[in-house]
Amino acid sequence: MLNYKNYFDVKTLDPFTVEKGFEAVRYEAQSGTVGYYHLPKTSQALVDELKSVYHEIDRRFNTIAIVGIGGSSLGIKAIERLLRPNTPNAKNFVYLENSDPISIMSEMKQIDKFRTLFVVISKSGGTVETLSIFKRLVASFELKLENSDQIYVVSDEDSILSRFADENNLRRFVIPANVGGRFSILSAVGMVPLTLAGFDTAAILQGAQTFLDRFWNREEEHMLKKAAYYVTHSEQYPMNVLFAYSDTFEEFGKWVVQLWGESLGKKNRRGERVGLTPISLIGSVDQHSFLQLIIEGPLNKTVTFMHVEHSEEHLMIPNMSLKHLEKSDFVNGISFNALINAQCMATMQSVLQSGVSVDEIAWKQIDEGSVGEMILYYELLTSISGALLEISTYDQPGVEIGKLILAEYFKKSN
Repeated sequence: MLNYKNYFDVKTLDPFTVEKGFEAVRYEAQSGTVGYYHLPKTSQALVDELKSVYHEIDRRFNTIAIVGIGGSSLGIKAIERLLRPNTPNAKNFVYLENSDPISIMSEMKQIDKFRTLFVVISKSGGTVETLSIFKRLVASFELKLENSDQIYVVSDEDSILSRFADENNLRRFVIPANVGGRFSILSAVGMVPLTLAGFDTAAILQGAQTFLDRFWNREEEHMLKKAAYYVTHSEQYPMNVLFAYSDTFEEFGKWVVQLWGESLGKKNRRGERVGLTPISLIGSVDQHSFLQLIIEGPLNKTVTFMHVEHSEEHLMIPNMSLKHLEKSDFVNGISFNALINAQCMATMQSVLQSGVSVDEIAWKQIDEGSVGEMILYYELLTSISGALLEISTYDQPGVEIGKLILAEYFKKSN
């Protein structure tokens, strides 16, 4: 369970705008045009299916190699980072994402061919980074392809990657056609590797569904108001900063940046360029880097402060005074969790006093249900904002242009 608070003035919001946002996402869900709304329920059957093979996977493998990029890896990394402290016995993950040879070689050195399950993930099935890295793995580790039980594929139903999997009789899982890649973490994209690694994915899905039910029952109006505020003030505040006070939020912030940036940076129905630029920061580290710009720089940003009220780690600051270092003695004897929360509150107050629009998300603790809730929160917030911006939230035409240019570049080179 999370607590949400908007500190900006919502009284000036047009009630029609709030209702427009709600009706838009309700239509998407009811019409079936957008499928992620249904994943918390439909993916439960997949999780149950995976549990039937978990013990065999657990016996054979200690590592899962994720071969995928963007929406095929960022959500997995986010959930793993958040839940790893509570699930220390989960299998190790190796992420093969970027076409950087240094990173590929570094990750490959962590792979024991005989103890690694390879999960190849691509929504389109044709992602050049993913397919190129997969071919490198096949060559380097001399992986058996036909009838292999250590290569799983996750893709669209009729993609070229799916056809490859079927041709070689590989275990294959389908991403629903109406679920976009960056909205797919609660589909097979995330559920397959996370379940087989030993994470409680059923609880993640339940947390997502519980939040979704509250939203449809109009018990989460703060989100509708936040989206309406962001969009109606988007020319004045074109950037949103997620200032998260825990290192465990670092990968989650990267997931939010893709979800927000790739969904909301578009041309609207009138051909105008619109968007909300996402920025992910970690507190208190970035108090020493970006905070100055927020407080005294241009008033063109909104800030979301995120923190964890209760940590599983009860690490204390020693009640110790060191000569010449007495300046910091005022925090002696308190926990580091109390310190980082106090830093969050003090920073939030300083930002508010500087005239910046702020909202707050407080996690009671990091657990599976809260992770599921936060995934649905940001997916819904993105969809509502996209609808109010009058854009096509779920495509990425700008990205596709670069892919075409890349293909033409190599055709000309050859």
